[in-house]
Amino acid sequence: MKKTLIATAVAACTMAAALPAQAQSSVSVYGIVDAAVEHYTNADAAGNGVTRSPSLGGGMFPSRIGFKGSEDLGGGLKAIFTLENGFAPDAGTLNQGGRLFGRQAWVGLAGSWGQVTIGRNYNMLYVSSFDVDVFGPSQYGLGALDPAVPNGRSDNSIAYKGTFNGVTLGATYSLGRDTSSAGGASGTSCAGESATDAQACREWSALLRYDRPTWAVVAAYDRIHGSPTAANGLNTSGKTDSRVHMAGLVKGADWKVGGGVLVRDNEGSATQPKSRLYYLGAAYSVTPLLTVDGQVGKLDYRATGNDTKQALVRATYLLSTRTAVYIAGGRLDNDGTAAVALSAGGSVGAGMGQTGIITGIKHSF
Repeated sequence: MKKTLIATAVAACTMAAALPAQAQSSVSVYGIVDAAVEHYTNADAAGNGVTRSPSLGGGMFPSRIGFKGSEDLGGGLKAIFTLENGFAPDAGTLNQGGRLFGRQAWVGLAGSWGQVTIGRNYNMLYVSSFDVDVFGPSQYGLGALDPAVPNGRSDNSIAYKGTFNGVTLGATYSLGRDTSSAGGASGTSCAGESATDAQACREWSALLRYDRPTWAVVAAYDRIHGSPTAANGLNTSGKTDSRVHMAGLVKGADWKVGGGVLVRDNEGSATQPKSRLYYLGAAYSVTPLLTVDGQVGKLDYRATGNDTKQALVRATYLLSTRTAVYIAGGRLDNDGTAAVALSAGGSVGAGMGQTGIITGIKHSF
């Protein structure tokens, strides 16, 4: 009996020694629930207004729930992952073309050299808008003028990002940028990964940013390829839609000013292939609990009169570190046959101006 126990103990120790040491790991759950009600004018050609609860996930920040974690692998190397779902609180439905984890879904490695991730990643066009776009991915914002800015994500992609002494470098490459056929910015039916067409639905982006304590500058480039199934006029892999974003910000203890220009060359449009989007915004903390911000923007289609101008103002009041209430108003003017809506996912009569107001509550966890 004693010999049997000794043999069992030796075997257990041998097996334990053969297994790798258990690394330190952590997983956290986080999210935002943002619900709002809005009213805007000229929702159709007859000039009727509409009152609604936006279905794109919130009024100030898109609603989400996410899971992120890391594991220390030793030697300064970590395994990392993020799974982030976007949803619409008004109906409890999925956003981003019906994807379960439509905002982000990736796994990778990180170290002093930066991080590399594989999955559904933010592209660098979206990353370049952080901080410099004062309104960010809100219901009223740059997303109305160019939905690609707050919806810059790529399926089937590999991404790199690293920061060294204030300089941030980033790049993405996608083998098939958009597998959803839901339509709009969240699904353009371009899955790619084709054996017969190597360029179909490919996408790549790059970023360079430099940060100092009181200012920052950033530049980014993004190019997408089409395919015979792709939406928005990109009906061959030889057609591309390219954007260059250049922006900057300056800030103090209780204020920030940010602005930039987004230059686009869209071969999917036969009538309006080239455009420039200008924007300038500012935010001021009136008190530690109250922030007021505003932004103006102009979408200028080259050699046409179909331009759009936008003006926004917002006030946000913190009820706690996690909960805030807000109210925002905006005015949008369409020239010619332009039909850009003030509210993301909204509607407007062609050539009509639009005035809107939105109020809501945001809770983060």
